[in-house]
Amino acid sequence: MLRLAALFLLLSGPAGAAPVLFPAANGRADAPVLTIYSSLDEGLAQPMIAGFQSANPDVAVRYEDMLTGEIHERIMRETDAGQTTADFAFSSAMDLQVKLANDGYAQASDLPLSASWPGWANWRNTAYALTFEPAVFVYHKPSFTTEPPPATRAQFVAYLERHGDTVHGRIGTYDIERSGVGFLFMARDQEQFGDIWSVVRAMGKAGVKLYSTSTAILERITDGRFVIGYNILGSYAAEWAARHPEVGIVLPKDYTVVMSRIGLVPQAAARPDLGKRYLAFFMSQPGQTIMARELHVPAVNAAQTPAEEPGGVFTGALAQQLRPVPVSPGLVVYLDRVKRARVIARWNEMLRLQ
Repeated sequence: MLRLAALFLLLSGPAGAAPVLFPAANGRADAPVLTIYSSLDEGLAQPMIAGFQSANPDVAVRYEDMLTGEIHERIMRETDAGQTTADFAFSSAMDLQVKLANDGYAQASDLPLSASWPGWANWRNTAYALTFEPAVFVYHKPSFTTEPPPATRAQFVAYLERHGDTVHGRIGTYDIERSGVGFLFMARDQEQFGDIWSVVRAMGKAGVKLYSTSTAILERITDGRFVIGYNILGSYAAEWAARHPEVGIVLPKDYTVVMSRIGLVPQAAARPDLGKRYLAFFMSQPGQTIMARELHVPAVNAAQTPAEEPGGVFTGALAQQLRPVPVSPGLVVYLDRVKRARVIARWNEMLRLQ
């Protein structure tokens, strides 16, 4: 469980971690080396690396985990300097990964599963979404014995208006100025819900508390200090709820935003063949199953994952409410400082309107 708690700190990842070398399974000291830059903690990445090396015993793996911004900057810096860089990059910063691809720092990976990969999750066979993680409402179950928790944003606003003083200061969400995933979810809310600012205003009137991590919010939901958390990363919330029966989860019925972690092969990769081989394994049934079973993170392609795994639950009627963030240049829009500043300014203005 401590490993899972670490997993969702990987929205940033540990800074300055030393590279870790996984020798080739066949024991050859002169084996070719696959270099990976990733925001996924090395300890959590081990099951995927082990699975890959089981299928590719002739390949050693050099793994570096770092901040998402560091991955982006390092690939650009090394490429611009005429040097080689990572053979595979995996990051939760969807916008930065797509910017690398859009700006020519990634190369096409035409793989056996490329044509069948979901269209929203594949940008020009260059940047691939590999996980499927929804934004959810999280609530304190003992606080909802006389009525059900809100299941839509309209119900959420109505609940805040009805209970006023009772819930004041007991609502939590991400601080979009400090949380990358929080900003991403808010940006998608703007696109999906025309009246989203009424939701933000209602949270402001309810004295919403802002945090940069999921843990801070979920801890307060668990002990009853908070009654509801808005737009919380569902993969972490689900694991937390499994350990804390006081915590309940609602996938919003009006729409549920879904983010993904993106994998790509850099243009200046020293061994792009190995990078593409690792990406192909990540997309395969064994790779997607490891992601779902070992890391408890839903895999993006349910067709590649056994039905009993978490990646297989996003089907049927539920699929109609899911709004995955497309892997496309549209993600780069909010990297523009002026546009980002406008969203944050509006957010702060609405929170203050009481």
